[in-house]
Amino acid sequence: MLVQSSRFRFLFPPIQKRIPSSLSFSVASSAMDSASPSMLFLCGKSSTESEIAKSLKINDTLNLPNGGKVSALLQSEINTFRFGEDAFNVDLFWNSLSTKRFGRFLIWSPLLPSTHDIVSHNFCELPVGTVCVADTQFKGRGRSKNAWESPRGCLMFSFTLQMEDGKTVPLVQYVVSLAVTEAIKDVCDRNGFPFIDVRIKWPNDLYLNGLKVGGILCTSTYKSKKFNVSSGIGFNVGNEKPTTCLNTVLKELSTTPNEFRREDITAAFFNKFEMLYDIFINQGFQTLEELYYRTWLHSGQRVIVQEKNEDRVVESVVTIQGLTSSGYLLAIGDDNQMCELHPDGNSFDFFKGLVRRKLE
Repeated sequence: MLVQSSRFRFLFPPIQKRIPSSLSFSVASSAMDSASPSMLFLCGKSSTESEIAKSLKINDTLNLPNGGKVSALLQSEINTFRFGEDAFNVDLFWNSLSTKRFGRFLIWSPLLPSTHDIVSHNFCELPVGTVCVADTQFKGRGRSKNAWESPRGCLMFSFTLQMEDGKTVPLVQYVVSLAVTEAIKDVCDRNGFPFIDVRIKWPNDLYLNGLKVGGILCTSTYKSKKFNVSSGIGFNVGNEKPTTCLNTVLKELSTTPNEFRREDITAAFFNKFEMLYDIFINQGFQTLEELYYRTWLHSGQRVIVQEKNEDRVVESVVTIQGLTSSGYLLAIGDDNQMCELHPDGNSFDFFKGLVRRKLE
């Protein structure tokens, strides 16, 4: 196989508008940071998970990276504090959750540096499927180690899973993205809301009306012959800045004062993810491809690839066909040559820098 460095641009103007890359306003983290420990409320859907919560609290097990301290409390202690009406409602979440594994052990915090740091740093201490939700986070993790502050109204959560086949690990982010879009559809159907068309921009962004409203981050470590995967989701539910959010679009489409609730979306996500993940593990991602392609933005998208050939730049047109078995973009040239498109690792926007590998 011949590997060539290349960059490409859209042959036709893309349907989405250019926007700030972050999900929300960035602020200096020092302005929100505090020497006080982060409050973590440990909650279980059943008595089994509740006993785990008690054990973690008694043993003072959880902590933050770099020696950061946390204060672990139980769900029964939430009402001893005064939180705003927009605080995450654990009981609402339990009422909508119907999973057997994912989301049944919940860590909720009103203010946290990063949900992703909580689950990834404490992975081995937590039951697989644990979810951490924050009302506000000020050191949220993005791709390429970017840090984002995320305001109230934004849905921010991270959860854990374990995988054994390393070849499937890169594909799990697509299952997560698909579960988010399916969850939004489910909440709309259950509540009689107008259809909200959230779409996937490869590989891990979520778009609504041409604007970025969410993103996925999956990281993994290898230990004891298993991949410990931490998956984080950020989604604009009630915060209309810096782009738009679900409730803003719903208000424009609906004649009644309806609103999406973060608890309903989070529960719907896990209900959908558990089903899709089981299909993915048992039958492979190809079983989900048709549904995924109906949701993403790129089928038939034509792009211009620029390749260096000695002292000159040669341009050629390729058309995106789908995904390869390894999870990269599959494209075909006007000469019917199939190729695989990889990120070059340098561009923030994946579609402004790719490496093309011709497929023999």
